[in-house]
Parts: sequence; structure tokens; C-alpha cells
Amino acid sequence: MNAFPPDDCACAPTPLDLHALQRGRELTRRGAIGLGLVGLVSAGLLVAAPASAAAYPSWEDVERAKRNEESKASEVSRIEGLISALMADVADKQAEAERLAVEYVVAQEALEEAVDRAVTLQQQADAESASAAKSADKLGRLAAQQYRAGGDDTSLELFFSTSAAGADDLLARLGTMDRLLDANRDVYAAAISARDNAQNLSNQAEVARAERDRLQREAEAMMWKARDAAQAAEIALDAQNENLDVLQGQLAALRDTTSRTVLDYRAGVEARRQEREARLKREREEAARRAREEEERRRKAAEEGAPGAGGGGNTPVGDVQPSGWVRPTYGAVSSAFGARSTICANGYCISSGHRGTDMYAGCGAPIFAAAAGRVVFAGFSGAWGNFIKVDHGDGIMSGYAHIKPGGYNVRYGERVQAGQTIAYAGNTGASTGCHVHFEIYRNGTRIDPAPFLRARGVYL
Repeated sequence: MNAFPPDDCACAPTPLDLHALQRGRELTRRGAIGLGLVGLVSAGLLVAAPASAAAYPSWEDVERAKRNEESKASEVSRIEGLISALMADVADKQAEAERLAVEYVVAQEALEEAVDRAVTLQQQADAESASAAKSADKLGRLAAQQYRAGGDDTSLELFFSTSAAGADDLLARLGTMDRLLDANRDVYAAAISARDNAQNLSNQAEVARAERDRLQREAEAMMWKARDAAQAAEIALDAQNENLDVLQGQLAALRDTTSRTVLDYRAGVEARRQEREARLKREREEAARRAREEEERRRKAAEEGAPGAGGGGNTPVGDVQPSGWVRPTYGAVSSAFGARSTICANGYCISSGHRGTDMYAGCGAPIFAAAAGRVVFAGFSGAWGNFIKVDHGDGIMSGYAHIKPGGYNVRYGERVQAGQTIAYAGNTGASTGCHVHFEIYRNGTRIDPAPFLRARGVYL
């Protein structure tokens, strides 16, 4: 699949670009062109802050309103409305993102079923063709022997064994030879049946390939829809996280009839913000520490030849191999690619086989980009939970599922390097414990990651 939808010229602003504009972040060149910012900046017409920024009250607004009962009541009503709108916006966008994510998963699975069907039908057609050719060749040799024994020109041997264009041509010639058919009626009938079956199966395979191509376009389109919805939900959640605590603090300050000042509430909001940042930092440091301990344990086990030392072998986790690929996380393989019974958890089920490799990395363990590329999806994906997909070019993509809540380290559109920490392991979606479900896509279809990585010097 391409990095951009077919109808996307790569010049329109993404939701992330629009979000960056609102929050004063750096825009990509693509986003700047799509918004027409290049000309606006040169003309001095670009407004520094979005109009929506005026919708949120400042602490100074709260301070002024608190001095007047009428103004205070109006400001309380305004803030309550803003809080309700923020929460409703997040809920609506998350529900839409989840709906489209589930449809994306269904579309992906339908595509892979169609791919399997097309491959199976073609294999059956090839087998029938080989059977028809084998029977025709046998009849040709019999005909040559029979007519030579009867005193006919021995050049007939060449006629039957080498001059026919193929099984169809040879069977057509043999069908005119009554004496041969009388003695080999069953062989001839089997050859004709195999030939007809081969043609029928080839026709079915052609139809299946057309359906496969249609479903591939459909799955790709669903991925873009799900991606856009996930981005919209992320933007709404960012807006909520950025403003909700402040609005609630302002509302509490307006309703307070004690001697506490607005400054006290403002300080409390800032203290909570700093505590959240410190907590996130501690969680990531703890995850990194556990990951280092796990790698050390595995290294020692490998040196001692202990059972369970696999899951990395001679491939240090996160170290880039000459091929440009790395092992994407820590932990032994807990479930390989292939058939598996239905798994249901957290309100989701996976029942169409296991098209990936699970690694028991532990809660919060870092997840590394398996190779350099561009993030084409980062959002919730139903049964896959929180999910990241990276496009590595040449039809190859990698996927990382069941990421912990808030565990994204990258966003849609970002370029990543091999071995870069892109997320943290979790238990979201149809998952019964913290692990990383790792996938490799080739031309839109998931394939077994283990042999793919082994061919690139990486051992799971």
C-alpha cells in the first residue's frame, strides 16, 4: 500500500497539521502548502492564534468575574458548557474512531481470506493442469507404441510426443484415434476431466483475484478512514487534556466562597500538570529499567544455554542489523503466526487465525520500530487495541498491536528510524495479558514475521 491514499496528492494538510497550527507547533511543508501558509506568511497575513483560543477563559477572566455575582454566574455557565462540549466531543470522536477501526479490521481480514482463496484456487488449477498433461503424455506414448507396432510410420511417435502444442492440442489429436481410445478409455476420460477442471478452476481463480484486488482497495480505503478518525479523536483528547483540568479549576474557583484565591486554584492546576508529567516520566523510566533487566536475563540465559533463552538468539533487541532491521521488543515468542483458537478479551474477539507473532514483553516494555519508515497509522483499532503501522516502502509494512493506553511515542506522519522507541507494550484490544503482537505486511497482506526477519538477520 502507498503512504498516501490514491486521491491524496500529498499536499493537503493532515488533521495533525491542522492541530499543529492550532497549538502553535511546527507544520510540515505538506501542511503549509495545503493551508496556503507560504503565501500568507510572506504577505504578513497569518494570524498567530486560532479564533477558538478566545473561547477559553483566562485566569484573569475568572478573577474579574469572581468580583461580580452576575458576571460570575455567566462565567460559571460558560465554563460548564465548555467542559460538557469537550467531553462530548471526545466521546463522539472516540466512538466514531472505534467504529471505523472495527470496520478496518474486518476489511483487512476479508482481504486476506480472498488472497488465500485466490492462491488455493490457482494451486488447484495448476495441479489439475499437471494431471491433464501427465495423462496426455502417457496417451501420446501409448499411441506412438501402438501405431509403430501396427506397422505405421514411426514418425507418428514424434507427432504424438513432441509436435503437439500442449495437453489440449495432444488430447484433441488423440480424440480422433478410435483404436487408442478403445484400449485407454479411462485414461483419456481422466485426462479430459482434469483439463476441464483446470480451466474451470483457473476461471474461478481469476474471479477470486479480481475480488482480492477489490477488497485490497477497500481495506486500504478503510485504513485511511480509520486513521483520520483516530487522528480526530486524538486531537479532541489533546484538547480535553490541555483544557479540562484548567476549566475545572476555574469553575471550582468561581464557586468557592471561602478565602481561597484564584491564584491558589491556578497553582493547584499547575502542580497537577507537573505531577502528571513526572508520573509519565517515572513510568517510562521504569519500563526502560525492566526492559534492560529482561535483556540482561536473556543474555545470561543464552550464554548458559538455559531453556527459554530464545526470543532473540544472537540478535540483541533494538540493535540494527546490516539489513536495517531490528527485533521489535523484548520477551520470548508466546504465540507464533498461524492457526489459533478464538480469543476474546476486553469486549473484542479474534477468530480468523493469528496473522502475527506475539512476544511477551511485559507491561510498559518499549516497542522499537523494526526498520526505518513512516507512521501511516497510530490509533485504536478494535481487536488490535492501540495500534501503530509503519510503511517501510516497496510494499512492506510492520504493525504493532495492544499498545498500552497513552503508550504512543510517535504520531501519524512521523518518520522513524530502525530501533527507535515508538510505543510501550500493553493489554488493549483482544488481549489477555501485556504483550506485543507484531505483524509484517507484504502488498497489504500479513505474512509470517519470523522467516521474513530471519532472512534479514533478525531472530525472534
